[in-house]
Amino acid sequence: MIKKAKTRFICQGCGHTFSKWFGRCPECGEWDSLYEEKLEKKAFYPGLSFSQAKPKLLKEIEGANQKRYSSGIKEFDRILGGGVVPGSLVLIGGEPGIGKSTLLLEVGSQLSGPERVVLYISGEESIEQSKLRASRLGVNSAYLYISCETNLEEIVRQINDLEPKIVIIDSIQTIYREDYSSAPGSVAQIRESTAYLMKLAKYKKITIFLIGHVTKEGAIAGPRILEHVVDTVLYFESGRDYQYRILRVVKNRFGPTSEIGIFNMEEDGLKEITDSSKLFLEDLSLDRDAPGRAVVPTIEGSRSFLVEIQALVTSSNLAIPRRVTQGIDYNRLCLLLAVLEKRASLRFFNQDVYLNIAGGMKVNEPACDLAIVLAIVSSFKNKPFLKETIALGEIGLTGEIRPVGFMEKRIKEAIKLGFTRCLVPHYDLRRVKNLPGIEFIKVGRVEEALEKGIM
Repeated sequence: MIKKAKTRFICQGCGHTFSKWFGRCPECGEWDSLYEEKLEKKAFYPGLSFSQAKPKLLKEIEGANQKRYSSGIKEFDRILGGGVVPGSLVLIGGEPGIGKSTLLLEVGSQLSGPERVVLYISGEESIEQSKLRASRLGVNSAYLYISCETNLEEIVRQINDLEPKIVIIDSIQTIYREDYSSAPGSVAQIRESTAYLMKLAKYKKITIFLIGHVTKEGAIAGPRILEHVVDTVLYFESGRDYQYRILRVVKNRFGPTSEIGIFNMEEDGLKEITDSSKLFLEDLSLDRDAPGRAVVPTIEGSRSFLVEIQALVTSSNLAIPRRVTQGIDYNRLCLLLAVLEKRASLRFFNQDVYLNIAGGMKVNEPACDLAIVLAIVSSFKNKPFLKETIALGEIGLTGEIRPVGFMEKRIKEAIKLGFTRCLVPHYDLRRVKNLPGIEFIKVGRVEEALEKGIM
């Protein structure tokens, strides 16, 4: 009698495993999402040799100040925490066509050199197509190798032969292992391939970049399995309708999180933008006295830049007036409108309110509350906000205006762009030093801010 191989069943929707097959997943409720996986597999560790690991004293471990690689792209190095860490696994996700392959091809070209060979694995394009992209970007490095391969065992063989310092895999969803029967892109293939690449990166001290596909909701396809395994997760934001691209750090084991890098998509590739405030305020001089506009310095990671908040309040004939936001949380708008109705005696029950961040930015921090309120009331009363003025402050439910963090950094950015006044909450301004040329207008409550801020 032939003994059957042991199997298990994995849901492609949620990743849970079961000992028997179900037509509908008991965890996520999705139909026909389970696939069979054999448990008896051959060992798959090509290129790796394992020995018994022994614990070491923390003070005896070397390499804490390991030198990073500079990519030559300041924005990219900054969001990684100062450069590329040898032996790390970095995941980059984003919508199709947003610039993931373009960025990594440019990074690979900048990192390549006599002492650092770079291997670019293209699982979705032929080497001729990759050459066309490289020609368009002006990439012609003598130490950048291109390979069109999806078999992980063959990829490992190429890594062992070339001994590169940087490996770029585009994309991880196309890579498969022959010892797994599931199709490329399935949960098992993604999980096991990524886990092996992590071991390979640590063992050989090479940096591996992975490009990951995203779902319709914008999350890394997997589901989120890749984010738990890798060292660093970068997300491309902003749709293709905008010329610039925002690269945001979601996870970083070797540096700060919530950092962003801003790039401009041009014919010859992505170009870094160092002065982001001018990007989002480039048309501020046009129609400066228009009602419904306010400027606020916002913080993303360690950088400060100014954004323009635009509001439009119009009469509504609907039973339930519209509340539309772009770049700002909808619930935050509803909260601030309630505060205005209760504390400032303004009525919005018959008004449509539209709120937008100019340039397509997304802002979530409460430091923008005061600017949002001033923009709304400015449009409601058809009176412009004070000229050359910024507004900073968080608004509480009782109408008080609270101080926000990084005040000095925000105000310095505003001074650099020519702003001369700042609406701030009652704040110990002795902490803000070396800021000549700006007038501080202190406000304690939302009613006072509206009185002093609207012309």
